[in-house]
Amino acid sequence: MLIRKQAATTAWSERSEKYSRNKEAPWSIMFFNIPDKLSRRLNIFLLSVFLLAWFSVLLLWFPTTNTTTPQPNHINETKSQAHIPMCDGSVSVYVYSLPPEFNVGLLDDCHHLNVYTDMCPHVANCGLGQLLSGMGSGASWFATHQFIAEMIFHARLENHPCRTWDPSRAGLFYIPFYGGLHASSKFREPDLKVRDALAVKLVEFLQAQPWWLKHHGKDHFLALGRTAWDFMRLEEGPDFGANSLLNLSPVQNMSVLTVERIPWKSSNQHGIPYPSYFHPSTANEMLTWQNKMRQSERPYLWSFVGAPRKGLEKAAIRDKIIAQCAGSTRCKLVRCGSAQSKCHEPSEVLGVMATSRFCLQAPGDSFTRRSTFDSVLAGCIPVFFSPHTAYTQYAWYLPEDPDAYSVYIDEKGNGSQRIEEELLKIPRERVELMHDRLIEMIPRLTYAHPNASGFGFRDAVDVALAALSKHVLTKTL
Repeated sequence: MLIRKQAATTAWSERSEKYSRNKEAPWSIMFFNIPDKLSRRLNIFLLSVFLLAWFSVLLLWFPTTNTTTPQPNHINETKSQAHIPMCDGSVSVYVYSLPPEFNVGLLDDCHHLNVYTDMCPHVANCGLGQLLSGMGSGASWFATHQFIAEMIFHARLENHPCRTWDPSRAGLFYIPFYGGLHASSKFREPDLKVRDALAVKLVEFLQAQPWWLKHHGKDHFLALGRTAWDFMRLEEGPDFGANSLLNLSPVQNMSVLTVERIPWKSSNQHGIPYPSYFHPSTANEMLTWQNKMRQSERPYLWSFVGAPRKGLEKAAIRDKIIAQCAGSTRCKLVRCGSAQSKCHEPSEVLGVMATSRFCLQAPGDSFTRRSTFDSVLAGCIPVFFSPHTAYTQYAWYLPEDPDAYSVYIDEKGNGSQRIEEELLKIPRERVELMHDRLIEMIPRLTYAHPNASGFGFRDAVDVALAALSKHVLTKTL
């Protein structure tokens, strides 16, 4: 940055001295040679007029120097969001105070909340996980588990400005049940009654509440950190460890927020983002990150972070992606599944995505991926191979036109055989427009820090509350 050097402080005194030596000359010419017949009053008047004119010339010739350094206007530097009031009266949410066995009490046995991993590090900091260093300024970056949204949602609503403590004034009733954590602790429970017991007990508790009876639960909602498949055990077919929470009739009256809905199963399920690693507390942190991703150099055309999936038809496209990416100098491949894998290192994952134009999002164990939201956070245009990875999932969060922010390649079409060629066909102008739109989407797909206040624009929780309020209003009229 070039900074104009200010003039020395003696410059003005030198100019003043110069003019002070000659200051009597013009006065004597104009006034002391005036004929005596003019009155003293006229002399005084003319002198006053001259002095006024002289000082006016000085002010114009030597304007006051503004020594204040102008500050950058970050709001104008980014196209991201305008300042949006959080609570304008259209949203009012009451948070149930549940017995601890339904939420925080489960954390006492955090070592066994998941049959695959120890969840104790992940439930720390209200579900944000362990603080990450070297990812940015402030305490905004965490090693957040992909299936922990229910805890973050709870923490956000505990401090949310739209929360009301008076249920008679509430339009929404939030049930802070850590259903996903409980479900993952019972995946290998062979006794189905034991597996379903806590869900049944929750429903019995709710049905005894006076505010449930008013609309029979139509204004109540759950937020679950796992996919809907984990709560809808099928009567027939293999048992994957799911319970029957979402099959219970009273629950079907409620709205259920989940990171993956089953589009063809139930209309009461609504998709919410998987949590990524960024949880800003201030608007400035968000805007700084958006500007960084907007300006990031992207030497790779495309990238893929993932592993093969054996025996899953919906994941067969992964083999094609891995083979094509490994054989291209324009693609960055991060293989997952091995002990040496860096897929669980946030800096590695986001580093690859932030240097890529396109990030491929192939279905895995289920249709959706946390990686989709990592790629948005990194400003990397997602490439989908199934409409159920995003388009049928997150209607509250994504633009209506999928071409505005993403690319779709039919996994069964010829395009999946030549992915790089398909991406190279996209005009640069369209790529730039998609990238800009993606940067604008980052705030609404991000979970702000639970302690954030005056955030300046809507995060994932705010978007859900606004959409839920409209949805519930149509159900309860």
